[in-house]
Amino acid sequence: MAASNGRKIAIVTGSALGLGYELTRQLIERGWFVAGIDFNAERQDALAEEFPSDVYRGYVGDVSDEAFVRQSVAEIKALGHIDLLINNAGQPSFKVPTGYEAADIDKCLKGLKGMILWSVETLKADDETDLKIANVMSTAATRGNANESVYCATKWGEKGYTQSLKAAYKGTSVKVVGVYPGGIDTAFYRDSHDYVSEEKQHTFMNPAELAEVILCNLVNDANLTVSDILIERNYV
Repeated sequence: MAASNGRKIAIVTGSALGLGYELTRQLIERGWFVAGIDFNAERQDALAEEFPSDVYRGYVGDVSDEAFVRQSVAEIKALGHIDLLINNAGQPSFKVPTGYEAADIDKCLKGLKGMILWSVETLKADDETDLKIANVMSTAATRGNANESVYCATKWGEKGYTQSLKAAYKGTSVKVVGVYPGGIDTAFYRDSHDYVSEEKQHTFMNPAELAEVILCNLVNDANLTVSDILIERNYV
């Protein structure tokens, strides 16, 4: 097992692609050790080639699988104190309201379930001390969007969980941050070209720039916590 060599340790779910990859890459550039969580085994192999073992370790599995979460957190805890958890993993489903089926609901709920499971296990592993949890959601958690009814519902659930964690740990060394980004130019919308065209996607935010803005607010030496990060794209 790779050692963190005294580096601060972060867990990033959904680390293989898009925003998760950029958060991972930029944390490593800042001197962190990152435990990356993703179901994409091929991409995890690629990241193992890209990053040395003393700065990155990949875990392949379903973020909503409780046994996988428990085993992974136990292994990461063995490396040292976990300083940061970024719950970034999630899957979308964009359809007209009457187009949704049970499988679509289950798909969207994986992100919410994973957010809860990773938060619970990480809090227990660190004895609820000196931990920052950042829950990456969407601006869909702040409003209702046409043809995103189930996606919005799960993001509103994630927001409710985030706000409840803030209330539970107010005044402690556990800090909880809600992150609400708008549209990002990644493969996130690849199966919904009838809803978000590829041309429109390319007007969305650059994931590297977005990750930089998030981390500037999330990881710094200031004696403060930015509790909510709402980032809207520039409309053209």
